[in-house]
Amino acid sequence: MASWNDYNDAQSNPNLIPKGTLAKVRLTIRPGGFDDPSQGWTGGYATRGSTGAVYLNGEFTVLEGPYAKRKIFTLIGLYSPKGPEWAGMGRSFLRGMLNSARGISDKDVSPQAQAARRIGGFADLDGLEFVAKIEHGTDAGGETKNEIRMAVTPDHRDYAQAMGRTAAPAGYAPPAYAPPAQGYAPPAHTVPPAAPAMHQGAFPASAQQPAPGADPRPAWAR
Repeated sequence: MASWNDYNDAQSNPNLIPKGTLAKVRLTIRPGGFDDPSQGWTGGYATRGSTGAVYLNGEFTVLEGPYAKRKIFTLIGLYSPKGPEWAGMGRSFLRGMLNSARGISDKDVSPQAQAARRIGGFADLDGLEFVAKIEHGTDAGGETKNEIRMAVTPDHRDYAQAMGRTAAPAGYAPPAYAPPAQGYAPPAHTVPPAAPAMHQGAFPASAQQPAPGADPRPAWAR
């Protein structure tokens, strides 16, 4: 029985999802109103910060399991005036998200897989469902927070279970604007959800929804 006189065994932060948890999540992009058509940033989805850094303000909602409906906030980096690292991390993260959502091995370099890693715009990412690995990080105030740094692809042994797939794959056909028009057949152990495709040059990285007055970006990106 829990003691109300001794709190040494009390959970330190009951709001944290355990580190390393795999969960199916849905990305919702909070529009920031910033566009740069030369970069492919259209639709008002990108946000430009006061330092000139540009990012997607991502809200990830856990869809299933014991943490269903919990939200994790992450900034997906598009540009930092301090260098290409943040954008590179963001692009890698989005590649993983598309692989996960569309049931594609990261090692697959076929024309069909390459077409499935392209998008027509950021609107194609809004609502994307994939398997995420949830980690612990530290916010600007030094407090521990949940964050998502990577997506889990079909190469992972627990991918199918986390994605909730048990039937044969339904197949994936790229949207009309995404060449080549050959249709895409994913690995036999996955059932990719219907989803759009990714433009060469999509971007991104992670962070958490800021507490009032806190800047969630890493120090080098401010």
